[in-house]
Amino acid sequence: MPLQADPTVKYAWQDFTLRRITNKHLEIDSPYNTYKIAGLPPGPIRIPTPEGIDAVLNFSKHNYLYMCAKEDFSGTHNFASTLSEHNRNARKYWDALNKRKIYK
Repeated sequence: MPLQADPTVKYAWQDFTLRRITNKHLEIDSPYNTYKIAGLPPGPIRIPTPEGIDAVLNFSKHNYLYMCAKEDFSGTHNFASTLSEHNRNARKYWDALNKRKIYK
């Protein structure tokens, strides 16, 4: 299962002003394009915070396979265990982007 993480695509483009990843962005040939390349990227895309490291070391067990940015633009995510649940979360986020006229 490919990772398909938008932040890795943004990193591949080195355009940190991107607010929406489109199909055009997914065409980039890069080892950081996790839509084209299976597995983890070859290196980190940012330096982890102490809180992030603590979260990994003290993880909570769950069944989540998917994450999507929250439609309230809080910088947090909705998590899902099934593809259909993830697609509902993604639709909410896409609708919020469209409502705010964020197209790129």
